[in-house]
Amino acid sequence: MRRRPNYLAGVGSVVWLFLVGLPLYVLLAATLRTRGDYAENGPVSVPDTFTLDNYLGAFDAGFGQYFLNTIVVTAAVVGLVLVLVPPLSYAIVRSRSRVTSQVFRLFLLGLAIPAQAVIVPMFYLISEAGLYDNLLGVILPTAAFCLPMSALILSGSMRDISPELFEAMAVDGATPRRMFFQLVVPLSRGGLSTITVFAALQAWNGFLFPLVLTQSDSTKVITLGLYNFQTEHGIDIPGLLGAVMLSMLPVLLVYLFARRALVQGLMGVGGK
Repeated sequence: MRRRPNYLAGVGSVVWLFLVGLPLYVLLAATLRTRGDYAENGPVSVPDTFTLDNYLGAFDAGFGQYFLNTIVVTAAVVGLVLVLVPPLSYAIVRSRSRVTSQVFRLFLLGLAIPAQAVIVPMFYLISEAGLYDNLLGVILPTAAFCLPMSALILSGSMRDISPELFEAMAVDGATPRRMFFQLVVPLSRGGLSTITVFAALQAWNGFLFPLVLTQSDSTKVITLGLYNFQTEHGIDIPGLLGAVMLSMLPVLLVYLFARRALVQGLMGVGGK
């Protein structure tokens, strides 16, 4: 039987495409036009002339240093998460101790505590440790707030590993350490990719901790650097959107290459 075309779905798809495509067009078009052209013709019009001055101006405003600082923070946060979370998740999944179960539940309380609620004591703690206005003072709390969700995701992924595989390795005389490196880590690549992307996004888009825990231009990250395009006389919107576009590219590339592993890792949270 021949199926009738679903015109309603087609119309909905076109509307969705318009709603998604229009903001992207406005963003891209604004970065390729002058400030005067943007103010005179509006954001939706086609640029009279195309220019790359907005991208070059972002680097003249110190965007290169902010970009480098953000890369350092992101790489360090991801590294800490990948070092701490896999052993923690392995212990949570394999241990039969009630203490481990209670510690895990206590650990997950971090999901219910927003960063805004602890930013004042965090400020005093970082200051007393001598890490104020230092990238390390941003890296540590950012990584700490990534740990609960990352542990939840990765432990869910590890629970999908068949118990028979552990029993087979135990019969061969494998130690827990060998099971971890030769069995658990290779079969948890989806979960590891997920927590990598999650931690990278949290660090790359972080705003509150850099805002409160840093001050000088040498320690600014991208999210704070965007403030440079706001002056007492107004906002350079094309320049600002040019910097926003540059800040989006690394995150977009990471998502494009890791989206399949990201979805697979998130599916593991709910079990099989």
